[in-house]
Amino acid sequence: MKIARTTTMSALLLALWLTAGGAAGAEIAGYKPVAGDIVFQSLGGSPLTDMIEGVTRSGYSHCGIVAQKKGGWSVIEAIGPVREIPLGDWIRQGQHQNFAAYRLKPAYAANTNGFVKSAETYLGRPYDIHYAMDDEKIYCSELVFKAYRNSAHEDLGHLVKLKELNWKPHADFIRQIEGGTVPLEREIITPANLAKADQLECVYSRGMEPVMAMK
Repeated sequence: MKIARTTTMSALLLALWLTAGGAAGAEIAGYKPVAGDIVFQSLGGSPLTDMIEGVTRSGYSHCGIVAQKKGGWSVIEAIGPVREIPLGDWIRQGQHQNFAAYRLKPAYAANTNGFVKSAETYLGRPYDIHYAMDDEKIYCSELVFKAYRNSAHEDLGHLVKLKELNWKPHADFIRQIEGGTVPLEREIITPANLAKADQLECVYSRGMEPVMAMK
């Protein structure tokens, strides 16, 4: 009963916080937002997000960068055209409102402002369903990867080729997207590989298994 009451209280606090828009300075269930945090969630419920989670063998299919504005906290994300939305709205769009937050370790935290400002330069850029690493279009983890690289001049996580991932169960869907081919040599940055970056540490997780850092 104690566990059940704690879970219910946590859910109630989250609902109240989301209703309030996740105001600046707020803390919910142990998570206090910091600008530059990278937040991950499962969008779930579509063949595309099922494919992303399947090929990476993780629950992470979407991510974005936390920013602080006068009106409160927001997330810069590439889910269609790159946009900035209130953090509360971002949490609500995730499956069961679960999410995980990763933060730059102290040795890298001085880069936070440049990281966020770099992400803002991509606002309005169209979404890339082909997951190519060019700048014409951009996808969620590519946005985070490039914003960090442009500001810190080093990679956050590492690129992988599609052939290194669990692509075979999703080959038919990939062929639909790609017009009949499976681009096995294409290099991508996945949300799961991004979360494994040495510069990051998981500071919060609600209903999601944290991804272990690379060794």
